[in-house]
Amino acid sequence: MNAPYDGDRGQGAGGAGSPSGPPVPPGADQDGRQVPPDPYLQHAYEDDPYRAQDLAAQDPVGEALYDRASHPPPPPGTYQEPQALYQQPPPAPHAPDPRIWAQTPPPEPSGPSRHLPYGDRPATTQFVGVDDLVTKASDDRQEPDAFAHLFRDQEGSGKPPGPPDPEPAPAPVPPKGGRVSGVLKSSALMAAGTLVSRLTGFIRSLVITAALGAALLGDSFTIAYTLPTMIYILTVGGGLNSVFVPQLVRAMKDDEDGGEAFANRLLTLVMVALGLIVAAAVLVAPVLIKLMSNTIADDVAANSVAVTFARYCLPTIFFMGVHVVMGQILNARGKFGAMMWTPVLNNIVMIITFGLFIWVYGSFSESRMGVDTIPPEGVRLLGIGTLLGLVVQALAMIPYLREAGFRFRPRFDWKGHGLGKTVKLAKWTVLFVLANQAGVLVVTQLATAAGKLSGKDGTGFLAYSNAQLIWGMPQAIITVSVMAALLPRISRAAHDNDPGAVRDDISQGLRNSAVAIVPVAFTFLALGLPMCTLLYASSGAEAARSMGFILMAFALGLIPYSVQYVVLRGFYAYEDTRTPFYNTVIVAAVNAAASALCYVVLPARWAVVGMAFSYGLAYAVGVGVAWRRLRVRLGGDLDGAHIVRTYARLCMAAVPAAVIGGGIGFAILELLGSGALGSLAALVFGGIALMGIFFVAAKKMRIEEVNGLVGMVRGRLGR
Repeated sequence: MNAPYDGDRGQGAGGAGSPSGPPVPPGADQDGRQVPPDPYLQHAYEDDPYRAQDLAAQDPVGEALYDRASHPPPPPGTYQEPQALYQQPPPAPHAPDPRIWAQTPPPEPSGPSRHLPYGDRPATTQFVGVDDLVTKASDDRQEPDAFAHLFRDQEGSGKPPGPPDPEPAPAPVPPKGGRVSGVLKSSALMAAGTLVSRLTGFIRSLVITAALGAALLGDSFTIAYTLPTMIYILTVGGGLNSVFVPQLVRAMKDDEDGGEAFANRLLTLVMVALGLIVAAAVLVAPVLIKLMSNTIADDVAANSVAVTFARYCLPTIFFMGVHVVMGQILNARGKFGAMMWTPVLNNIVMIITFGLFIWVYGSFSESRMGVDTIPPEGVRLLGIGTLLGLVVQALAMIPYLREAGFRFRPRFDWKGHGLGKTVKLAKWTVLFVLANQAGVLVVTQLATAAGKLSGKDGTGFLAYSNAQLIWGMPQAIITVSVMAALLPRISRAAHDNDPGAVRDDISQGLRNSAVAIVPVAFTFLALGLPMCTLLYASSGAEAARSMGFILMAFALGLIPYSVQYVVLRGFYAYEDTRTPFYNTVIVAAVNAAASALCYVVLPARWAVVGMAFSYGLAYAVGVGVAWRRLRVRLGGDLDGAHIVRTYARLCMAAVPAAVIGGGIGFAILELLGSGALGSLAALVFGGIALMGIFFVAAKKMRIEEVNGLVGMVRGRLGR
């Protein structure tokens, strides 16, 4: 009863097929005739033959690693077109019978379907673990039959049942989020650093205005302080910011030393070039001041103060360039935070410097200090503090570089190591910046002249710069941070000749930044007046109101300005610096022409307000030109319908919010006045109403980027 089952296979003990004669080959009977394989035995030891045709059980990793070059397609004429896996059933010849409550559903198609389990909609499959079901379906093995070892003995294989194969170690679980999570993390780190930097920079602007006022003395310092930045950008800054990141990424990928020698050569070259530029600029400082503003140069006292300030500020060009090169080296190595956090030190040093000035001489509202009454010691204090801030900012990058494994060693072997190509690419970027700064020079000349002609505080270049500083904060915090994290990835995609990835990253950058840029732009339009009367009250009520009107004129130009910045990154990823140059020539020409028209047509009191509006108008024209060129570069597809739909729906949600929020703000100003209390109340209640209405409208319109942002915030808060 306990004898092993031998059936009729003739190989078991004690049966008709006892091994008394010659051995019988497997799969044959006693007479040597072949018998068909037993289907039960086949199904007990082999895999499911239909598993390879099940789309849900195929291994996506194996599909991705399949070498298609080793398996070429069949020659032409021999390939049969595959039949569709899913076809809709033919329509019924007659209309449904209304007397029958439920019609018989159409039959399901035979064979596998292309649809995944639970459907293929992300909203349905996001939280049900379908990815695990699909990717691990091929790991499921059939359970062995309980009596399979008996049939194995009777096959004559002679192999005893061995121990089961050890289970393979589980594959390491990839980090959640993938590359999108990495970009968001880098963008969040950079946005936090940029936010703190911009906030401290804004406090610096408030302290400067409180110390020097918004009249001719404030304009003189602002021009001297702006001059080094303009010269730096005109010479090497544009190339460093845009061209050298792709070059550093390529050097890290292609060079044996990970691009360290290339970075050392670049840093050495930049230091030598900037040292020569600083020496020349200090010598010709009076000429530079005259190029910036004839109005200040023609005033003896104002010119003397401005030239003295400039000679203290111009050496900052060297430290500015060194800081940027170090930051780009860190960015290429995936370290994004240092470049955004170190400017905070510069702002802190300058805040302390101007705070000491106010402590010694008093604020402008108390001293009414002008260009002819400021003492030389005060000029020296402000000049040394401004220079010291940039020195501290540059030196603070050294510990971050050492942590990243970079050691600076001066290298002067510049020839034959790729720097010539880099300089050639930077040539067009320098021309790009030159065209841009030409427009800035026109605005500087006209703004200082309009401020002196009007005879009112807050209508000159300092007021224009302060309003532009507030206006540009969202751009620097959001758009620049997002694109700085995306630019190395876009450069790699362009290097791999993958225009689809470039397009997707640019589309992602535009849509993600628009969620914050669009409502902030409408906030500046609706609440720019109480914002400036609150922040710049120390410069006087008249000057603060003038800056508020300038900020309102800037407001909506923030949207095309942000779009232009993102679109130009696509050209830089392809090392195309010529197209951005031509585009900037158009922007600068429109800005200069429109600003000159405002200076001629409008009263001096409102000329700078018109110039602020012209700035945004020029970038709107530039976006149209750059968009068309980039679309052609990427093969005619820039995800335009998706992007335009997102911006249009965000604007539709922001318009009623701005109308209601702005109305509340102006009503409070009329009721409580434009003092500190009235401005604060108008800004708080108007801002709450504006943002609340915007997010409610955006959620009702189902704008996916806004919903994604809200979901991320709620996830961070654990709700």
